[in-house]
Amino acid sequence: MKPNLMPNDPKTIKMDTKRKTKKKMSESKLGYLLVAPALILILVIAIWPVIQSFYFSMFDLRLSKPSKSEAFTSYKVDLHTYLDNYPFLISSLEDETEKTTGKTKQELEEIKAHLEKVDSELKADSKVKDRYDQVDEKLMVMKPVSEDLAKTKADKDIVLELEKVTNDSTERLKEMKDELKDSNSVIGLSESLEDAVITPNFIGFQHYKENLSDNRMWKALQNTTVFTIISVFAELVIGLAIAILINKAFIGRGLVRATILIPWAIPTAVSAFMWKYLYDGQNGIVAKVFEKIGIVDHMTTLLTNSNGAMFSVIFADVWKTTPYMALLLLAGLQTIPTSLYEAASIDGAGKWKQFITITLPLLKSSILVALLFRTLDAFRVFDLVYVLTGGGPANSTETISILAYKVMFNQTNFGEGSALSVIVFVCVAIISMIFIKVLGRDLLNDK
Repeated sequence: MKPNLMPNDPKTIKMDTKRKTKKKMSESKLGYLLVAPALILILVIAIWPVIQSFYFSMFDLRLSKPSKSEAFTSYKVDLHTYLDNYPFLISSLEDETEKTTGKTKQELEEIKAHLEKVDSELKADSKVKDRYDQVDEKLMVMKPVSEDLAKTKADKDIVLELEKVTNDSTERLKEMKDELKDSNSVIGLSESLEDAVITPNFIGFQHYKENLSDNRMWKALQNTTVFTIISVFAELVIGLAIAILINKAFIGRGLVRATILIPWAIPTAVSAFMWKYLYDGQNGIVAKVFEKIGIVDHMTTLLTNSNGAMFSVIFADVWKTTPYMALLLLAGLQTIPTSLYEAASIDGAGKWKQFITITLPLLKSSILVALLFRTLDAFRVFDLVYVLTGGGPANSTETISILAYKVMFNQTNFGEGSALSVIVFVCVAIISMIFIKVLGRDLLNDK
């Protein structure tokens, strides 16, 4: 028989508390399980690329140099590159030695002796020996060599000595260039041999230190900020005016709404090409009109002058993206009951008073969403500026995204480009937090 417990008995209260706690814990676990797929998806799509970019930014990654084409944390030798060049370099040095005399001959013999000494040490390394023979055999019969086999770990001292000897050999051969019969061939082989040396390219926060002290990066950030603030403000004002206009009932409202969305529906690259022709200093219609009404002194100013180029980019972006802003604000306007305006009108409130006291407060959440989306989108702008001006003239319209693209793909400097990408992510995260903190506070308090 279970003892009868009174409702106010301490044991009863304790049991009820435990039961409620277990229930809450089970509900929490269920909630986490339901949210887990979304969190995993966010991690894979959004966070993981950022983590990868941050990881690569810690290395000196340059696709133009085989020895820095990957993130290396240990000392290695690329046996494929080494054995593709070493035997031919030794043979070329022997040929040059036979054709020269005196000091030049002596120096060539010293270079050859140093290279052979390092080669013997390399073959004696227990980590390299077997792979050395395997790669050599494959190259002799012209079989492909896998990267895993070619790039092998070696003793740190041997790798550093190989690096020193190859660099020294290249410098000395360049100094003797005029005395050599086939200098281009010998120097080329020596330079190629340098690429066989792989040293750790981990540099920590060096890229961030260099970027944060680089005037070009700060100029790109300034251009991005100017573009974002002016274009988003103009789009908000014009978009709100359009939204209020098309929210009214009039004949042909549906056609007007569909027509307004056409600029936004055009792909950005196509839109940029279109504006590039319209801004053309010889035949551009828009450039001619701007010259006639006095906005610019000459048609060519729009794309060849720093201020004109920035104005052109902002004008094109406002034309294209204002319909998107109007669409978001129109959705918010349609949630406001018309009875509020009728009551305010009866109380004697004019149109401006209704706008200030009814429209803006009730439209705050829609404005927040519209501003957040457009600010983040404008800050990451790439295709419009890249097609229209390419970041010129003289980097006057170069945004942070375009700078990252140029460094990463044009210069093939993936380490520094990844660092710039992380900086863009940090800026976007800060902007998001500011919007949520400053503009979202009132919304949360209202709820």
